[in-house]
Amino acid sequence: MTKGNDTSARRKARVRRSIQARAYGKPRLSVFRSSKQIYAQIIDDAQGVTLVAASSVEKDQRAALKTGANIDAAKVVGKMIAERAVKAGIKDVVFDRGKYIFHGRVKALAEGAREGGLNF
Repeated sequence: MTKGNDTSARRKARVRRSIQARAYGKPRLSVFRSSKQIYAQIIDDAQGVTLVAASSVEKDQRAALKTGANIDAAKVVGKMIAERAVKAGIKDVVFDRGKYIFHGRVKALAEGAREGGLNF
């Protein structure tokens, strides 16, 4: 799993374990945020494949947003991934916040995804 005292990796593994225990076959909405962008993808862990992805790096989003590192960008990415998921026939997911606390940009992405039609 992890070596040494890498607290963020241990936190990520702990969150992932608890999500897989209560997923019951649902796909996982995984979030990654960097200092400049935010990314989200819906993953089917049974097959090990990404079903839908969205990020603030995409060409149309870079033109529309001032930066990819704020709450507005996160909300737009959340709505975008929800639209793509609904189009792909996915309504129910489990939210994987990774090593991040559910606050700020991560929370805004989750709210945008809920507004877009995802249930979690």
